[in-house]
Amino acid sequence: MVEKYNLKDVTFLIQVQLDSIDRLVNLKMVINFLQENFDTNIQILEAGHFNNGLIQQFIPRNISYRFIEDYDPVYYRTLYINKMVDNCKTPFLSVWETDIVVPPEQVIAAVEMLRNNSADFTSPYEKKALDTSFLIRQLFYENQDWKLLDKHQNKMKKMYPPNPVGGAFFANKLKYIEAGMENLFFYGWGIEDGERIIRWKKLGYKYERVQGNLYHLTHTRMQNSTHNAKQRSYKLSELNRIRNMTKEELLNETTHSKKNMICNH
Repeated sequence: MVEKYNLKDVTFLIQVQLDSIDRLVNLKMVINFLQENFDTNIQILEAGHFNNGLIQQFIPRNISYRFIEDYDPVYYRTLYINKMVDNCKTPFLSVWETDIVVPPEQVIAAVEMLRNNSADFTSPYEKKALDTSFLIRQLFYENQDWKLLDKHQNKMKKMYPPNPVGGAFFANKLKYIEAGMENLFFYGWGIEDGERIIRWKKLGYKYERVQGNLYHLTHTRMQNSTHNAKQRSYKLSELNRIRNMTKEELLNETTHSKKNMICNH
């Protein structure tokens, strides 16, 4: 048995809406991957019309699980990330999507930069986010060995080249809260990953990336994995607004937002 890496000071925050069987299978594989490689903390927040109990049937008891009833067909992921931060008790956190696998050494390198204060935020990969394809995803499901993904990387399709930023990130929890956490203007899928990095850098936080790949386990693309044209237009406008703000304007807005969050908590 391979010795697990000690990540007791990290909590992985996973948000999920079960829009397909693929999503459920991918979540199971990702949880297996995290628990086999790391001695860590995992929280899962599921939102949906009703709790069908499927996730609870396979997650270990040491994983924190919460269900929120939500009849909105659009998955408000930024809102749920912010809700999860309230329950995070560790100094570091990772916002980790349900379909993501990253080589363990890259995860450790990303966390070490937070621990030694050389970064406030980190991405555990750089330059290549690779979609596995259904065939390689099935091989991974059968073998549960992340090295198989490295072996077959040249057969995978690049996602969002040349500089993908989504899928997973690590943060100093206090700095993440200071920076305003997630921008709730981003409703539905996409674009929020780029916005938060622009905001972090503009506010003067240290953001670093780890060399290596991120692997995305293929799944059926439903409503909450595709762009709505009207939503995309709104979100691009917000992205450009953040990009064009001065540091002082952004600091004032972030401070105001935090005060509102405290008042409404």
